Amino acid sequence: MTAIKHALQRDIFTPNDERLLGIVNVCKAGKKKKNCFLCATVTTERPVQVKVVKVKKSDKGDFYKRQQTWELRDLTVVDAKDASKENPEFDLHFEKVYKWLASSTAEKNSFISCIWKLNQRYLRKKMEFVNVSSQLLEESVPSGESQSVAGGDEDALEEYQELSAREEQDIESMMEMCEFAVSNAEAFAEKLFKELQVLDGANIQSIMASEKQVNILMQLLDEALAEVDTIEGKLSSYEEMLQSVKDQMDQISQSNRLIQISNTNNGKLLDEIQFLVNYMDLSKGHIRALQEGDLTSPRGIEACISASEALLQCMNVALRPGHEQLAAVNQQQKLFAELRDTFARRLTNHLNNVFVHQGHDQSSTLSQNTAELTLPKHSPLHRDLLRYAKLMEWLKNTHREKYEGLSRTYVDYMNRLYEREIKDFFEVAKIKMAGTSKEAKGKFATLPRKESALKQETESLHGSSGKLTGSTSSLNKLTVQGSNSRRSQSSSLLDMGNMSASDLDVADRTKFDKIFEQVLSELEPLCLAEQDFISKFFKLQQHQTVLPPLAQPETEEADGSVPSRMAPQADHRHSVSSEKDVVRLMMNKIFQSIEPELNSLIALGDKIDSFHSLYMLVKMSHHVWTAENVDPASFLSTTLGNVLVTVKRNFDKCISGQIKQMEEVKISKKSKVGILPFVTRFEEFAELAETIFRNAERRGDLDKAYVKLIRAVFMNVEKVASESQKTPRDVVMMENFHHIFSTLSRLKISCLDAERREAKHKYTDHLQSYVINSLGQPLEKLNHFFEGVEARVAQGVREEEVSYQLAFNKQELRKVIKEYPGKEVKKGLDNLYKKVDKHLCEEESLLQVVWHSMQDEFIRQYKHFEGLIGRCYPGSGITMEFTIQDMLEYFSSIAQSH
Repeated sequence: MTAIKHALQRDIFTPNDERLLGIVNVCKAGKKKKNCFLCATVTTERPVQVKVVKVKKSDKGDFYKRQQTWELRDLTVVDAKDASKENPEFDLHFEKVYKWLASSTAEKNSFISCIWKLNQRYLRKKMEFVNVSSQLLEESVPSGESQSVAGGDEDALEEYQELSAREEQDIESMMEMCEFAVSNAEAFAEKLFKELQVLDGANIQSIMASEKQVNILMQLLDEALAEVDTIEGKLSSYEEMLQSVKDQMDQISQSNRLIQISNTNNGKLLDEIQFLVNYMDLSKGHIRALQEGDLTSPRGIEACISASEALLQCMNVALRPGHEQLAAVNQQQKLFAELRDTFARRLTNHLNNVFVHQGHDQSSTLSQNTAELTLPKHSPLHRDLLRYAKLMEWLKNTHREKYEGLSRTYVDYMNRLYEREIKDFFEVAKIKMAGTSKEAKGKFATLPRKESALKQETESLHGSSGKLTGSTSSLNKLTVQGSNSRRSQSSSLLDMGNMSASDLDVADRTKFDKIFEQVLSELEPLCLAEQDFISKFFKLQQHQTVLPPLAQPETEEADGSVPSRMAPQADHRHSVSSEKDVVRLMMNKIFQSIEPELNSLIALGDKIDSFHSLYMLVKMSHHVWTAENVDPASFLSTTLGNVLVTVKRNFDKCISGQIKQMEEVKISKKSKVGILPFVTRFEEFAELAETIFRNAERRGDLDKAYVKLIRAVFMNVEKVASESQKTPRDVVMMENFHHIFSTLSRLKISCLDAERREAKHKYTDHLQSYVINSLGQPLEKLNHFFEGVEARVAQGVREEEVSYQLAFNKQELRKVIKEYPGKEVKKGLDNLYKKVDKHLCEEESLLQVVWHSMQDEFIRQYKHFEGLIGRCYPGSGITMEFTIQDMLEYFSSIAQSH
């Protein structure tokens, strides 16, 4: 079996890089016995593949060949048939069951054991071994001859190597030296054993000969060990001497470390003392300045500023841990607190006195500005107070309560001061609006009282704060009432100097425009200067701050509610707002009289002339636009924006008033209509508006008003034309729409291009309608006759057969034509001209236009009659008793005679 195994390894498996590990000689059970070999192999390359190969001897020779191969991983069951008795039969379950009969039970068991070990080593697959003895299923290989057949030893599995070519050559040469090596293997093995014994004897003799050299080597090792002991003794003595030196060096090192710690502590102590002296020591000069410094002279103020900054720096120094326990530090902190309180008290008292003193000086100069339309300048006051700006910042950081108290004092004082100045300023503006002469003042003596009453009524509605959160609407209601009663008050306005809107000319309105612009130009720099001063003096330029109480509204509405624009939070001191909001709220408190005074002035201007709202809308829009470009959230921008709403409402009321007047216009039943008064007023309004709104920011508001007005004009022109009894409807429509078309063409208002075209269309249509309706009267019978002819033709009568109709024969035609000789026609045209002249007004000068249109229409009708005569009465020789040339002479002579 060994020779066969070797031959199979060499011829079949070595060329395929495989190793043969197990073999069994089998034949198929139950059939004619044809022997073959089942071989268990593994590949020599990784990964290892385990296979079961069926090898059969070729029929043509003595060599073996592979007949069939199975992968071991495909094997599911190995059935040994009987585990207790010797039985050479066994089954292998691959894709189908293969039944085999081994040549011996030992070979079968060896092959099954090999398969089990290969599975355990390489596959670890759950494979079922049925009827197999447990002794076979062990990893350790049992001793016995069968082991050589199984070839399942682990070392053999792992370390088996094929003989190299040289080893094969040496074996062959050795076997050639012994002729009986192949025929008598036992004799060959015995010979090899004898030669091996001879070699072992020679090796033993060689070892015994080298014993002397081993003894010499051992002696040398003993001498080396003695020398090592000597060296170790010397090293021990040296170590004892070094130990004493080490102890002395440790003592020196400990002493040096203590000295270094002492030096470090002394240095740190010196640093702490220097820190406290440098940062918590205030010079005597600074203490003297804080206690007794002059707060009136520039030099004294500078000394106080330096001292306060030094004090603040000392108080804000960041103390290190443990400093608070030092008595000197506590004493210095107590001194700093006393100095802070003392200086804050001195500064607060001094600034309060400065506010009062400056207030008296300013009040004494108010009378100097009452005659002129100018507001007093507060730049000297601001310049004097700005010297204390750094001290105010110090007070804000150290004594918040005193800072807030000074802020309240300043705001209250400035509120009273500005209220007097602004009131006097607006009184002068109202007087100048009404007229500067004594006579004008006398005539308008009642106006200030009325305005005062209006102001008192407004204040009663909105509380003592003067804020106009709701005042705009209430003032508008009063203005609406004044507008509705304007007609009833017209006589009283005439008595007050003939200043009604109808009598004011462009110069008067220009004068009002200049006064209103002067008022806004004076208020704007005043507010901006005060706002800039507040920001700098009170240091309100950071991002966030606690809202001071002075900025909170202190007044309520008449019903106890707080105005919406100044509604406070639940806790004013803890509400957080931006610095800009604080400035704006302070400005609201200081200038709370500006908005009601502006609204009162606007109401007066609107009462004098409703067209003043156009000037005010343009001026106010420009100033709001300018203020919003500087700061959209500023007091000036907000206040002017609120007033602009009132002005816009007045402007809308003006437009509504114009429309209402159009709707209420009444025409006389006894006189001709002519150009309607509201058409003339629209022309006046458009001319004035185009002059005022040239390059204005609020052009869109005017365009919307134009559209409303022109649609109302169109609607009411048609309404009046329908109600007219004296003047024909077509004449009213024609004249007024001609006037509207002329106005729009002259002014070139782009937003009214569609209305301009519509006006032209209406004018043309009604001109044609009037001409056609008027011309039917001079030749009335002739018109009726030919209308009947055309009716017969329309009913289906041929044109050449019309003359056979009894009512339209040639005799009837001649009879009708004889009734209209040239003299009668001219007389009828002359009467028509007089009637047209009575219908038309002189303002539009449309008489010649209408007369020329009638001439063209008359000629058209004449040609139409001649054409009907030629078609319906051919060959009759019937003609009109006047020619076209005669008609032209009639029209020309009539026009010249009148």
